[in-house]
Amino acid sequence: MNNILEKLGQVMNQMTQEGYALIMLSILIIFFLLYIYSLAQEKKKLRKALEDNLKVFEKAFEISEDAVLILSDKNEVMYANNTMVRLLQLNNTFLLKSFKSIAEVKVKKDWIALDQFVKDNRVGTKEKVRSYRHAILKISEGDEIPINLYLDTIIMRMPNEVLCDVISIQDMTKEKERSGTHFKHQLTNLPNQLQAYHDLPSFFSKVHLEKNKLALMLLSLDNFSMLRSIIGYEQANAVLKKFATYLETLGLSLNVSVYHTFDNHFLLTVTNLHSLEEARTFVEDIQKQLALFYKIEDVNLHLTVSAGIAIYPDSGNIRKLLDNAYKSLAEAEKDGDGKINIFIPEEFAKDYDELRLNSDMPGALRKGEFEVYYQPIIKVENQEIVAAEALIRWKHPQYGLIPPDVFISLMEKTGFIIKLGQYVLEEVLKQHKRWELFKFKQIEVSINVSMVEINTGEFVQHVERKLGEHQVNPECIKFEITEGLAMINESETEKYFLALKKLGVGISLDDFGTGYTSFGYLKKFPADNVKIDKSLVDYILTNEEDQRIVKAIIELAHTLGMKIVVEGIENQKMVDMIASYGCDYMQGYYFAKPLPVFEFQKLLR
Repeated sequence: MNNILEKLGQVMNQMTQEGYALIMLSILIIFFLLYIYSLAQEKKKLRKALEDNLKVFEKAFEISEDAVLILSDKNEVMYANNTMVRLLQLNNTFLLKSFKSIAEVKVKKDWIALDQFVKDNRVGTKEKVRSYRHAILKISEGDEIPINLYLDTIIMRMPNEVLCDVISIQDMTKEKERSGTHFKHQLTNLPNQLQAYHDLPSFFSKVHLEKNKLALMLLSLDNFSMLRSIIGYEQANAVLKKFATYLETLGLSLNVSVYHTFDNHFLLTVTNLHSLEEARTFVEDIQKQLALFYKIEDVNLHLTVSAGIAIYPDSGNIRKLLDNAYKSLAEAEKDGDGKINIFIPEEFAKDYDELRLNSDMPGALRKGEFEVYYQPIIKVENQEIVAAEALIRWKHPQYGLIPPDVFISLMEKTGFIIKLGQYVLEEVLKQHKRWELFKFKQIEVSINVSMVEINTGEFVQHVERKLGEHQVNPECIKFEITEGLAMINESETEKYFLALKKLGVGISLDDFGTGYTSFGYLKKFPADNVKIDKSLVDYILTNEEDQRIVKAIIELAHTLGMKIVVEGIENQKMVDMIASYGCDYMQGYYFAKPLPVFEFQKLLR
């Protein structure tokens, strides 16, 4: 019995131990399952937090051209935008994986793996973004890419706060291409004005290295706007391209830099010149080639180029060399086609400060510094005053009486000539009305007009309005335009002057004989008078060629029903000679110089 009880106790004890073990195993399994569940939940929360952050990042970075990468404090990829995926060639399962890059960067001298560079240069929470400009990126053995690299930090909630590294890479390849295009002339692909400004400081620095002279040469194809209107836009562009190619080839052979600065302007930087004459010869050789090198349908197109040259040290301060080259080009273009001008400071000394004059103009009009003078025009038949030319004078507080040839061209450049022209018209109409009221002899007054005024499109309407306002007979007013200006845009000039003729005012073609007006154009131009330029009269007493030209112009004008005015009459011999040619009117200092109105009107009594 005892043995039976002992065995029963042993069995019960064994069952208790096994049950306990089973219970413990069950508990362990439950805890393990709970741990797995909690991990899954944490991972789910992490994934959810990551997805929430990704939505924010996608809105912020997917439209960016910059490549953006975000790494956790454990170096896991938390985000990469599409640009970064393409740039670093990341696979589709990069999220939450450890970042190990095949890319290398070179910030200074040595190449280093991108992930190692990020670790070595991690940004602190209180630090500003670190930028590494002009770095280079290389993927495996691929091409080297110019980049700007930026490192920063950001706190992400995952759901706890995690400090992450932000890597931003700006691919500068396109920017480099864009900047290259930005510094090229669109038509000829030569370096442009911006590139010239960029290169000039290094060119100027050569002054300390070069024993010989340095030069800037500005070349301008003459009358290019007119040429374009004749041969057409495409042919004109072809001329520019061919000239650019020629200059570029010349530059390569002579170590000369060539820039296409503006429409028909080219800049050459030349070193190792020995003399001013060598610089002039250099441009003359270009002119000779230009005269022959372009054909249209086997016909040579005659082209000329004007040049302004500034040479160091002859032209003054090295830093003002470009300004001086532009000044010399302006002078060359004034002298006519195909001219070369070298800037010599003594020859360019100005009696007037143009900047001062330009700033003084508006105030001068308000202060009454401008005054209209009148020069009589004499009828040859009876030597009586029948007309006058209105001439503007500027009584400047510093310079005194300034000649019009000093300020008129400046006003045309700035557009102030429009206001001045309106002032002259107003003064002439007022004065004409005074003469009428006080019973002075009624005469015709000629007013010089600029194409700048006419091209406003409102000139004719303004004249009509002012004639009506002052109640002046239109036949007492005549407008003069120089032959050269009238030829620039023949159709527009003809249109506006026909409109003026309809108002009843007269038209005079001024400075005739200095331009290239054809017989056909003169025939259709609505002029009443032709005024022969003074330059054809200055030496008429001794120059037989001038005598023949003046005779021919008078005969031509009379054939077309126009009257002739000859200006520049200085003495009685000139009066007698020109009167014998059948001239209608004369004007010059022999009769009277331009006079203020109170002196001029004494001649009308």
